[in-house]
Amino acid sequence: MTPAAVPVPRPSITRRLASMLYECLLLFGILAALLVLPHFLLGALAHRLVAPIVVQAHAFVVLLIYCLWFWSNGRQTLAMKTWRIRLLTRDGHPVRPAQALVRYLLCWPSILLGGFGIFWALVDRERLFLHDRLAGTQLVLSGEPKLPVAGKAPG
Repeated sequence: MTPAAVPVPRPSITRRLASMLYECLLLFGILAALLVLPHFLLGALAHRLVAPIVVQAHAFVVLLIYCLWFWSNGRQTLAMKTWRIRLLTRDGHPVRPAQALVRYLLCWPSILLGGFGIFWALVDRERLFLHDRLAGTQLVLSGEPKLPVAGKAPG
């Protein structure tokens, strides 16, 4: 049986949306540290405001680096770890950086066009978001967390 033919447990749409909400909260803190603070300090020291397009480009790049780092080579964001979700290619392999970049770029219109790409999962035969369908990726449930048994040493 080929890896593509093996059924994989997929997280529910509710679980994926909860993970996305948690991810937004985490990204709010990251953007505050890596975007707002530097631009605020630059404005206070130079007595000039940065053009809005520069701030938007900076935010885009910060989020791009974050997503590429965590989605590539089998890594997970903190929200994905918390909700036990892993991003893989459609054939079950870790996502490569180029494919993560495609997914990142497709996420923007998928979400910003009224969430059309998110609602797509309601009609998709495999319940994939539109950006996952187009990028050749899938979100799957990762294994159960390993909890130590009372009275037993881990390992």
